[in-house]
Formats: sequence, C-alpha cells, structure tokens
Amino acid sequence: MSNSLFRKKSIQKIVQEAEQGLTDGHADAGGLKKVLGVKDLTFMGIAAVVGAGIFSTIGTAASNGGPAISLLFVITAVTCGFSALCYAEFASRVPIAGSAYTYAYVTFGEIVAWIIGWALILEYAIGNIVVAISWSSYFNNLLMDIGIHLPGWAIVDSTTAEAAYKATTEAIAAGKVADADMQSIVNAWNNAPILFGYKLFLNIPAFIIVGLISALTYVGIKESKSSANYMVIFKIIVIIFVIILGMFYVQPSYWSPFMPNGFEGVLKGVSAVFYAYIGFDAISTTAEECKNPQRDLPRGMIYSLVICTVLYILIALVLTGMVHYSELNVNDPLAYVFSKKAPWIETVVSISAVVATTSVLLVFQLGQPRIWMSMSRDGLLPKAFGKVHPKFQTPYFSTIVTGILVAVPSLFMQSSRMTDLTSIGTLFAFVLVAAGVLMLPKDDGGSNRSFKLPYINGQIIVPALYLIFVIASMGRITDAIKGLGKEGLQEVLFLAYIVLATIVSVLTALKKLSLIPILGVLSCSYLLIEIPAISWIWFFCWMALGLCIYFLYGYSHSKLKA
Repeated sequence: MSNSLFRKKSIQKIVQEAEQGLTDGHADAGGLKKVLGVKDLTFMGIAAVVGAGIFSTIGTAASNGGPAISLLFVITAVTCGFSALCYAEFASRVPIAGSAYTYAYVTFGEIVAWIIGWALILEYAIGNIVVAISWSSYFNNLLMDIGIHLPGWAIVDSTTAEAAYKATTEAIAAGKVADADMQSIVNAWNNAPILFGYKLFLNIPAFIIVGLISALTYVGIKESKSSANYMVIFKIIVIIFVIILGMFYVQPSYWSPFMPNGFEGVLKGVSAVFYAYIGFDAISTTAEECKNPQRDLPRGMIYSLVICTVLYILIALVLTGMVHYSELNVNDPLAYVFSKKAPWIETVVSISAVVATTSVLLVFQLGQPRIWMSMSRDGLLPKAFGKVHPKFQTPYFSTIVTGILVAVPSLFMQSSRMTDLTSIGTLFAFVLVAAGVLMLPKDDGGSNRSFKLPYINGQIIVPALYLIFVIASMGRITDAIKGLGKEGLQEVLFLAYIVLATIVSVLTALKKLSLIPILGVLSCSYLLIEIPAISWIWFFCWMALGLCIYFLYGYSHSKLKA
C-alpha cells in the first residue's frame, strides 16, 4: 500500500498530451480556452496580490514592527521570490492546470499531492472568505461616505455584532458618553430581526459579491481576464497617486526609532505581511488557458512579484512616516491616515480598496475550481468536478461549488484566524514546491523552454547561513530546550525547525544541492513556525479531515491505481 500511496504522474506524458492538445486524454475541443498572455498573467498576479493586505493587514504589522516593517516586506518578498522561481521552473516543465497540486504529483507522489491540494483550499477558497468579508467592510464604508446606510444587521456576522454590543453597553454603563459609532452598534442590535429566538445578523454584501464574481468566472476566462486587467490598472494608478501624495505629509521623525520593538516586533507581522503576498502563485492554475505557458507563466509570476514588492515597501514607508506607527492598528490604515492629513482622499482610497479586493476575489475564484478540476481528472474527486462547460469552456461545476463554499460562510463567519490558516496553507505549498524542484528529473535539453532555474551550488553557502542562524538564535534554542514539556507548541515548532534546518544543511553539504530551492524550503519553513500555534492545531484538524476523504474516496478511485 505504501508504494501506491506515492505513485507519480509522468512529466513526459503530461508534456506530450499538452503538445497534442489533450488533457488527460480528453480532446482540446472540450478543454479550456487559451487566451492568456504574459501581460494578462502579470496583471492577474498583481490582481491577486494587491488587495486586503495593502489596505488592511499592513496596519497590524506596522503597529508591531514600526517603520522596520518595510524590511519585513523585503524579507518576505525574497522568500516568495525563491518560491516564485521554483514555481516558474515547474510551470515551464509541467504546462497544465493544478498548480502546486500537480507539481507535487509528479515529484512526491499521490498522497502528498492530495495533501497539497487540500491545503490549497485554505489559500483559495477559505482565504476568499476573509477577502469577501474585507470587501464588505470597504464597500459599506464607501456607501456611508456617499450618505447610504445599510441596516446594521445586514453587514456583519452575529459573533462580531454580539461582542461589539457587549463592549459598547459595558462602556456606557461605566459612564462613557455614547458617540455616533457606539449608538449605531446599539441600534443595530436592537433592530436586528429575530429568527427562532436568536438575533439575525448576516453579511449580505459579502454574499452578493461572491455570487457576482462566481457568475463572472463561470461565464469565461476571457471576460475574467478583461475585468482583472481594468481593475489592476485602476488600483495601481490610485496606489501610485497615494504614495506620491503621502510623501508630502511624511515626517522623518516618525521613522526613528526605525525598529522600536526590536526584530521580534517586526516578526510579529509575519502572518499579516505574508498574507499580503498570497496570490502570485494562483496564476499557475491557469496553465491550460495560456497561449504559451512554458514561456509566459514564469515571467508573469516574477514580474507581478517584483511590482507588488516595490509598491508595498513604498506604502509601508509612507504610512509609518505620516503618523506614529502605534496609531496604525486599525482595519483600514490607508483611510485612517489620510482622514487625518487629507480627508478628501478618503473616498478615493475606499473606492480603490473595493476594486482591489474585488480583483483578489476574482483571481482566487478562478484558481480553486481549476485545482479541483485537476484532482477530478486524476480520479481523486468525483468526475463532476472536472466537467468543462461546452459553451463557456470553464470548469463550471467546480466554479459553482467554490462559489457556494465561499459565499455561504461569508454570511456568518468571522475573519479572524482565517488569515493565519490561509498563510499556513500557502506556505506549506511553497515548501513542497521548492523541495519538489530538487526531485525533478534532469532536463535533457530537448524541450524548448524560455526559463530554466539556474543551478547555484549550496554546499558552502547553506551550512554557513545555518551556522549564523544557530549562533544568532542560541538564546531561544537554550530556553526552548530547558522548557521542553513546559513551553507551548510555538517553541516545539521552533525546535522542529532547527532539526529540519540541520538535516537540510547536512544534505546540501553532502549532495551539493541547488541553493535557490533549498533557501525556499528553509525560509518558508521559518515563516511557518512563526504563525501562532493555535492556528496550527486547526490546520492539523483540517488535514485530518482531508486525509479521511482521500482514503474513503480518492485512494480507491485514482486513475493511477494498478
């Protein structure tokens, strides 16, 4: 059984079928429409990356790390850069849909591919619940700017509403004078409809936008591409405008001290900052809709990552230069900062935030169905998930299921904790993609590839970096070992990382492994262990559920089953 759990797909067979216009034996006439070029892929990458992160989570990260949060964007960009290069290598050699799921299938085997596919649901589908809730908040702010007020019970989940009502009533009872915001919270609670004896609160805007986006992705990739391109052009123009305008209000004194809470404070923003980068890999799911995937996918991923990094660093410096970093722990830092300096631009920022999060929803709602389509083709999911619409040429059933999976929970779920879970799912995929590159068979040079991951011998560099890291972390290592059994899961994860780094460094020294994928494995693994331990517990529960589904259905229905 163990051998069959790790059965692999053949890269050579995949490439041959792609060149012949086949997808797992199905004629291209029933396949996906090839309309995407490098410009479209770059725009889709930017559409996926520049969203809730730059308009929301960047504030939380800046309040912990201060101006030095700009360094964390650089560190995270470099980390994502290693992964992007590894994704690019795979994309140039495995030109079919499926992203990290497919890449794991050809290198690690079926069970690991399933685990990755299941983890990617956290990145795309579950992550989109957070984006939908953020979109609803921005949209409601925009409506209020123009004098339209939706009922309080129709824009928030019940848990958030109850917590806000309780905090507000306690504050009023303690003698605090109720302001307009507090009064609106009380009114929303008192005026909420009652269903079966419970106050009814639903995030209706979030539900509606997911439904509209799902309808767009159902209709076709060409329409989705055009919509994404227009939204990206608009939000880049706005962001550049905001950066230039913000420079006139920057006070350099706010940048000192640059690292007020030390490097530890900077690292507290890992999850929030990494969440801001999630999405550049989503374009790899559109391989079968690319005109030339082996050439354009690598370029699209790398171009979008570079552009977004530059924008993020500039935004971080402008925000921390306009106000004191301690003021930025708010849900809408850009709108908050400009409300103090240039109130007239608030509406522009709100419009841009709505457009930005809409584009993220669009790209992620495109990505998830195509992963399910690939898993269905391999027999790991029912055949319905792999069906392509005869007219629209989209995986229509998977698109409908994804829409329901995101839209319904967005009605009543809180977004907290979902961000961390999304980051874990994504980083987990990044680690395995980077490791998978090391397991790819050597390229015989016969394929006409425009991208090839350069080989840099890591024999000396990796062990040297490992020693520097261990020396710098000696205090934490000692404390974690002394407190073993007493410390929480967080320090256990850190010690596990040290063991992993030791093994990887020794193997690199002995086998002269390639530097870029090794750095991808080590850097993404480190970001993983910095995510709160409670999120890991939920992640393990999610993985357990996924493995149950695999052994109950996928294992016995796999097309690779002997």
